[in-house]
Amino acid sequence: FATWLPHQASNASDDLLLHFLEASGKHYTLLRHLPVDHVLAPLQLIDAVDRLHPRMVVCCGMAEERTGLSVESQAVMDGTVLRTGLDLQTLTKGLEATSISNDAGDFVCNTLYFRCLEHRPKAPLPYECLFIHVPVLTAANTPPLLKAFRTILERLERLTPPRPSSR
Repeated sequence: FATWLPHQASNASDDLLLHFLEASGKHYTLLRHLPVDHVLAPLQLIDAVDRLHPRMVVCCGMAEERTGLSVESQAVMDGTVLRTGLDLQTLTKGLEATSISNDAGDFVCNTLYFRCLEHRPKAPLPYECLFIHVPVLTAANTPPLLKAFRTILERLERLTPPRPSSR
């Protein structure tokens, strides 16, 4: 996401993704600086999902009041609860500064996650979706958060095998 408040120099979720890409050496497709807008952000994400056919979509957003990574189990909209199909206990087991959250908030993060989860049965190819909230990064918390994020993505890769070749 982009920033949304005047005091924010950057969005911690975007900063963490950049740190991760620099350290990983792998190729990932990123949608960066999504608008902080309940309509536009999901539209951009769903368009990318339908064009790129990912096996996994990991959405990230900043949560200034949190102190560690929050792996979101669900999104709620108008009384409807949609849950990820991923085993979050396995994804987060033993990770420092990481917890499972049942509250994706009431801002654009929740809306984006809900729309991503809602789109799964309509997508051209099946995919799974996860949302991770990232706290404000500091020199002290960045290394453990980066390590936990990298571990989550590595575990996700093992849980979502490659698609069979269409040859």
